[in-house]
Amino acid sequence: MAICHSTDQHSNMLAKRIIPCLDIKDGRTVKGVNFVALRDAGDPVELGAKYSEAGADELVFLDITATHEKRKTLAKLARQIAGHLNIPFTIGGGIKALEDVDVLLDSGADKVSINSAAVRRPELIDELANGFGSQFVVVAVDARIVSGGQAPDDWFIHLNGGRLKTEIKLFDWVKEAQERGAGEILFTSMDHDGTKAGFALDALAKMSDLLDIPIIASGGAGKKDHFVDVFTHGKADAGLAASIFHFGEIGIGELKQHLDAANVPVRL
Repeated sequence: MAICHSTDQHSNMLAKRIIPCLDIKDGRTVKGVNFVALRDAGDPVELGAKYSEAGADELVFLDITATHEKRKTLAKLARQIAGHLNIPFTIGGGIKALEDVDVLLDSGADKVSINSAAVRRPELIDELANGFGSQFVVVAVDARIVSGGQAPDDWFIHLNGGRLKTEIKLFDWVKEAQERGAGEILFTSMDHDGTKAGFALDALAKMSDLLDIPIIASGGAGKKDHFVDVFTHGKADAGLAASIFHFGEIGIGELKQHLDAANVPVRL
């Protein structure tokens, strides 16, 4: 991970990462609110190249298209992306086995993201960590607060793009994922996703205290101060966002300048 370039007060701290996320459906980047109402945001390879040039630290590409040709589709996408980027990128979508990851890493991906498949078969995390190394394995987690029942106002894991609620509690699951060999957690608060009202700071801070591995915060970015909050109050290692970058609401360069001025260590 990069080290902040400059000022004495945070020169020795690990830099916080800014990560644009590109959700891909039928070969196009899309973005919605609370996981629904998707709209087109452009070509993923072109957007990725633009973000790389603008100073993004990493990129995440998640293919949300259901297809029988998933492995071939993702491998082709990974090769196209790798040919246009000079920063690390993570790719995910429909990964269920070692051979899926083997193809993607060979095609140029730096890391892979797994979500529903890991919840359904947690041993997948062990297999990928043992087969490739924990540094290649990002476990993505979609969760929301569910009120009522025996566990009032608790966070529960959701699957299938957020459509299917499970009885698995968020903090139990991320702890297990770390123990099984996950290298990073990508946590999306479904209640905050696309709202631009800020990240789920309390949940992120609790998760940071619980885990030793890096946490990527997703869901709720709407203004520059939200990133200051997520790195200070939320204790996240990286901030991920989509629409504010895709539609030009906040530039990556100006965001990093704002963070630097707030004494948040970033790579400029």
